[in-house]
Amino acid sequence: MNDCKAAIGTPEQAARLQEVIKESRSTPGCLMHILQEAQAIYGYLPLPVQQTIAQGLNVSLSEVYGVATFYSQFSLKPKGKYRVSVCLGTACYVKGSDKILKEVEEQLGIKCGECTEDGLFSLDSCRCVGACGLAPVMMINEDVHGRLTADMVKGILDGYRRREEV
Repeated sequence: MNDCKAAIGTPEQAARLQEVIKESRSTPGCLMHILQEAQAIYGYLPLPVQQTIAQGLNVSLSEVYGVATFYSQFSLKPKGKYRVSVCLGTACYVKGSDKILKEVEEQLGIKCGECTEDGLFSLDSCRCVGACGLAPVMMINEDVHGRLTADMVKGILDGYRRREEV
């Protein structure tokens, strides 16, 4: 399984994380807030970031890791600029979302949970996006693409690729 080419933490990112830890560590229950801020800074929560947080709060790495893995809002793997999520909920699945997912995997050359080498796309599935009337549905970041067929996938992805050429 490949990972996105994660931006190696810059000194600015490290300084911002230290600032967040310093500002928040005296607040009871601050770990969630710090993890949210760290993910905003880095885009995900790699092990060195978790270690920095644990040290800064004087808590165990397992405590930080436990919270980061318990809540679905946190990611331990980098995400692409365009986060593709194919709905596999009942309404979407019965209308062929499994075929949509397979086509996205083929078009991007990655499997669910992975990210393209260039860091442009990452792919996940979800159970319901709440747009059952548009089934089958795929989301790319906040954009909802509904009433999909496998034949539509390439054109949609190419549209996002073209954005990068500008």
